[in-house]
Amino acid sequence: MSNKHKPISEKKFWLQRLSKTSLRALHILGITGAGGGILLGVDKTLWCNYWILAMSTGSLLMLWEVVRDWRWLIQLKGVLTLVKFCLLALFIPLADYKSELLIVIVLLSVVVSHGPAGLRHFSVVHGRRLDGRKEIKG
Repeated sequence: MSNKHKPISEKKFWLQRLSKTSLRALHILGITGAGGGILLGVDKTLWCNYWILAMSTGSLLMLWEVVRDWRWLIQLKGVLTLVKFCLLALFIPLADYKSELLIVIVLLSVVVSHGPAGLRHFSVVHGRRLDGRKEIKG
């Protein structure tokens, strides 16, 4: 068995699991704060820090997945995450539709996070389910 596929120690597993769970919790906090501000039309200065938290933790979560297994980028879970990123970019030219864009982003997030594995792991390149390396949930 190569080092690349060798099981990780229990200590390292728990460290990675707790790190990813903490990062995801901070991401959800950021999304909640920024989303509430956007949906309720609150002054941007009151939710901007939540936005920064959401964008930085989201970027770190994406980086985590790509470093873990580059195939994440061609699996539906990665592709839909990149679509969400593109929808976020539309906040600038379509500022009047931020609420609607945010709702679509949140709905896509549910599909990415809670959809069946066959959907999330579907490769848009191969046209079939493509399982990657074992994930550390979080």
